[in-house]
Amino acid sequence: MTLRGKTLLITGATRGIGLAIALRAARDGANVAILGKTAAPHPRLPGTVFSAAAEVEAAGGRALAIVGDVRAEDLVLAAVAQTVAAFGGLDILVNNASAIALTGTLDTDLKRYDLMHQVNARGTFLCSKACLPHLKQAVNPHILTLSPPLDLRAKWFAPHPAYTMAKFGMSLCTLAMAEEFRQDGIAVNSLWPLTAIDTAAVRNLLGGEAMTRACRRPEIVADAAYAILTKPARECTGHFFIDEEVLRAEGVTDFAPYAVDPQVPLVADYFLPDAVLERTPTQLRRFL
Repeated sequence: MTLRGKTLLITGATRGIGLAIALRAARDGANVAILGKTAAPHPRLPGTVFSAAAEVEAAGGRALAIVGDVRAEDLVLAAVAQTVAAFGGLDILVNNASAIALTGTLDTDLKRYDLMHQVNARGTFLCSKACLPHLKQAVNPHILTLSPPLDLRAKWFAPHPAYTMAKFGMSLCTLAMAEEFRQDGIAVNSLWPLTAIDTAAVRNLLGGEAMTRACRRPEIVADAAYAILTKPARECTGHFFIDEEVLRAEGVTDFAPYAVDPQVPLVADYFLPDAVLERTPTQLRRFL
């Protein structure tokens, strides 16, 4: 399978992992609806929905730029309707939009708490709900959510409980919907990186340039997403995939090209179960 002629709606696809997934699909000739909040250039965040759409078209795809917020039901419903009207249907939803604040209980104000839960858990639920009637009509429908395996150890909650709960809320959507829509033939999976990824969040919140040198590029997640999204939906649902493991199963053995700086030891991402770290051939430094 390829994604040629398939229609994807990707949330938070203005930059980073979302944009990388869009560009990978575009190289097959896919139709990609870019849903994001950034309509005008931001001093600390690269790109807009319009520049992302231009990149998709330059890569060989057809693009639709949609300015919207996954917290707003009317905007999400309108975005889905606009995508279906433009491309004649919908095959794939990628829930990539996410908000992050790595703060403890006393340092997390309720405005930030609400933002993370509304974007992460509620946004994933809302976008999935809006797309499902159309995905039921697709030939090989997929929902892919960028969220971690459900490792419920206290060490992931204590440092930043609000963020962890919001992020795991996305994963709970995968757990629930994979089973709920199994008989409809809709694949519902999550994908998470083995290592930290060079994104705006890492650059702005987790240590800047020094931290990014210990990261991999977003393209590794995009290549893993492509491998998942081209699998038969009825045979591939309910999984919490790790990007490197997906690509190793596809025959990839050289991961050096994905590194920002191949000379710097890589850092493991948050939320990885010990079993994942124990079975990976890649040597990683751990956050926790």
